[in-house]
Amino acid sequence: MMKQTGIDVPVSQEKSFHMTPDEFRRYGHAVVDWIADYQTRVESLPVMSRVKPGDIRAMLPERPPAQGEAFEELLKDMDRVMLPGITHWQSPNWFGYFPCNASGPGILGDLLSSGLGVQGMLWSTSPACTELETHVMDWLVGMLGLPEKFRSSASGGGVIQDTASSAALCGLLAGRERATNYVTNQKGCDGRLVAYVSTQTHSSLQKAAMIAGIGVDNLRAIEVDESFAMKADVLARQIEADRNAGLTPFFVCATMGTTSSNAMDPLIPLGQLCRKNNLWLHVDAAMAGTAMLCPEFRHFQNGVEFADSYNFNPHKWMFTNFDCSCFWVADRKALIQTLSILPEYLRNQATESGAVIDYRDWHIQLGRRFRSLKLWFVIRHYGVGGLQHHVREHVRLAQEFASWVRHDARFELAAPVPLNLVCFRLKSGDTANQAIMDRLNQSGDLFLTHTKLNGRLTLRLCVGQTTTQAGHVERAWKRIQQEAEAVEE
Repeated sequence: MMKQTGIDVPVSQEKSFHMTPDEFRRYGHAVVDWIADYQTRVESLPVMSRVKPGDIRAMLPERPPAQGEAFEELLKDMDRVMLPGITHWQSPNWFGYFPCNASGPGILGDLLSSGLGVQGMLWSTSPACTELETHVMDWLVGMLGLPEKFRSSASGGGVIQDTASSAALCGLLAGRERATNYVTNQKGCDGRLVAYVSTQTHSSLQKAAMIAGIGVDNLRAIEVDESFAMKADVLARQIEADRNAGLTPFFVCATMGTTSSNAMDPLIPLGQLCRKNNLWLHVDAAMAGTAMLCPEFRHFQNGVEFADSYNFNPHKWMFTNFDCSCFWVADRKALIQTLSILPEYLRNQATESGAVIDYRDWHIQLGRRFRSLKLWFVIRHYGVGGLQHHVREHVRLAQEFASWVRHDARFELAAPVPLNLVCFRLKSGDTANQAIMDRLNQSGDLFLTHTKLNGRLTLRLCVGQTTTQAGHVERAWKRIQQEAEAVEE
C-alpha cells in the first residue's frame, strides 16, 4: 500500500515522472490480463458487495503518496481494496435493475478512445470523432427500423449522450423553446408551460423539469392502464383542462419499456395527440430500444414516426460499456437553436462554413469524449446478426422464466412480459417478497431488485447481462424457489 509521508518533496527539474512507452506497453498488458482474468472469475464472486459503509476508505491511507509507487502495487490493491467493494454488474448472475453490460470490443474501443484523448467538441478538434459518430448513428437508424427523418441526410440526426437522463433533458429544452418561439432562453420560464409523463415514467423527467425551469408542479403524471402504460384518453383530457386554465402544454414523454415493469406506452394515439396539439413527443426507449434490432419486436415502436426525439442506451443491453446513450431528433435545427452558444474562442473556418456538425451544440456540456469508437467496435465485431442472436436469446430466457413463475402456485406474474424483464411476486405478501430478495442478495448467488406495482412489492428479474446463459437463469429460479420455501416455513 501507499506510504504515508509528507507531501512537499524537492525534486530535480530535469527528472520526468511520466510513464515511458515501454512501461505503458508492459503495464498495459498487465491491465488487460487483469481484466481478462476478472471476466473469467467474476461468476465465482458474490454479486453484491458485502462491505459496510466506510470499509473501503478505512483501507486507504490518510494522505496521498509523496513519491510514486510501483505499478504492480496498484494492481495488487485492485484485488485487495477495490474488488471487495465492487457489486458485479458484469456477473452472469446479475438480474437487477436493467443491465449495464459490456463486452471485449467495447472495452477495447474505449481503451483506444482514452489513448487518443480526443476532446471532440467541434468538427475541427478531431474530424474523425464527429464523422464516425454521425455515421454510426445513421447506421443505427436502419438497424433499429427508425424513421428516415432521424438520419443526418434528412432534417434530423443523432448524437451520443452520456445517459437517457441527459437525452430527455435536451428533448425537454428543445420542446420548451419551440413552444415559446425561443424566447424562454432569453427571458426564462413564465410558469405556464406544462409537460406530461405517466406515473411510471423514469424519475429523470422530474429532474429535467426542475433543471429546465418548468417546475415539478407543472409536470403532470398521467394515469396508466392495467398493463402500466399511459392512458391516451386521460392525457387528452388533461391537455384540454390545462389549456382551458390558461396554461401552455408543450411536451410529452412516452416510454417504450418503463423501468418498473417494461410497460409499452401506446405511441400511435399518443403521437396523434401530440401532432394535433403541437406538443413535442420524446420517446424514451432506454433499455427496450435494443430489442428493435430484431424485426419481430418492432411492433412495440409502432407510432415512433410521430416522435420529435428518441433515445436508447447501447450501454444497457447492446454490449457497449457505459456510458453511451443514442439520441435522435427529427429537426436538428430546433435542438441546435436551443443549445448553441458560440463564443469567440470557438470560432473556426469549418464551423463558419456550415458544412460540418459541431456536436457541442447538441447537448448540455461543451466537452465530449470519442464514445462512437466503442460503439463502432461493438457493431463491427458482432455484426447485426450477432447482436440479434444475443437479444433473442435473452428474451427467450426471460419468457421461459416467466413460464416457470406461471406454473408455480406460490407465485404470480405482476405485469405483462413483453421482452426480457419479469415482474413477479410470492402471493403471501410484501414481507415474504422482501425477505426472499434480501436473502438472495446477501447470499451473493445472484442479484435482484424490486419495484412497487399497484402498491405491492414486486420482484424484478431482468435477463440482459452479456454472459448470462440458460444455466444461470435456471439456477436463479431454483434459488428463488429455495428461499420461498424458507420464508414460508
